[in-house]
Amino acid sequence: MASRRAVVTGASSGIGAATVRALRASGWDVVGVARRAARLEELAGETGAEVFAADLTQQADVDALTEWLAQSGSVDALIHVAGGARGTDRIEDGAVADWQWMFDVNVLAAQRLVAALMPQLRAAAAVNGHADAVFLTSTAATTPYPGGGGYNAAKAAESMVPQVLRQELNGEPIRVIEIAPGMVQTEEFTLNRLGGDAEAAERVYQGVENPLLAEDVADVVAYAVNAPGHVNLDLVLMRPVAQSAQHLLARGPLRVRGGQD
Repeated sequence: MASRRAVVTGASSGIGAATVRALRASGWDVVGVARRAARLEELAGETGAEVFAADLTQQADVDALTEWLAQSGSVDALIHVAGGARGTDRIEDGAVADWQWMFDVNVLAAQRLVAALMPQLRAAAAVNGHADAVFLTSTAATTPYPGGGGYNAAKAAESMVPQVLRQELNGEPIRVIEIAPGMVQTEEFTLNRLGGDAEAAERVYQGVENPLLAEDVADVVAYAVNAPGHVNLDLVLMRPVAQSAQHLLARGPLRVRGGQD
């Protein structure tokens, strides 16, 4: 069988870029999608992936992507990584523009992509036996915390997309997978959330032994889409060992308790 082709959104940095690398390493053809064309070109030169610059909050860009994909090959997997957070304000102090942006990039982009690419996923499944739709959400989708209201709401809404889609596609050979990471240290997520304050972003991870990295999440994505076609990972919730729960984070070395030298 010819190599399968995956579309990875949010590919210009972080988990998206790491996912492109992981899939290319396991034999996939990959189309990396993001807004920043220069970053995408660098990734293409490094990995051999195809790239397409698009703003997924703009229907015209999604339409252009859809047409280009239809003309250039199959779409065996949609891996929607693009998203983000803005602000840590209390709900009463939150900026509506920040909330609107979070819903646009996390929720509405997911719906636009599903609506646009489902015909191509069905076509690939008919030929190869199955296709995949993967959504990167967050533990914030299920665990509220002060200052997280807008992001909690957006990720909870996004999490409903794969949960409902899986039921709507019942009987079709299309796997719907949700991967929900906890603390992941990437170069941009927290920095962007905190308005570019590098010192504040560094404090978030200070003293945490081995927070998840983008590559850790990308490995799980690759495992999910490379698993036998009858195996569906409905939901993978992953955290670093130092983060036992959303609110319970160990800072300092991890040590065994009780009578150990």
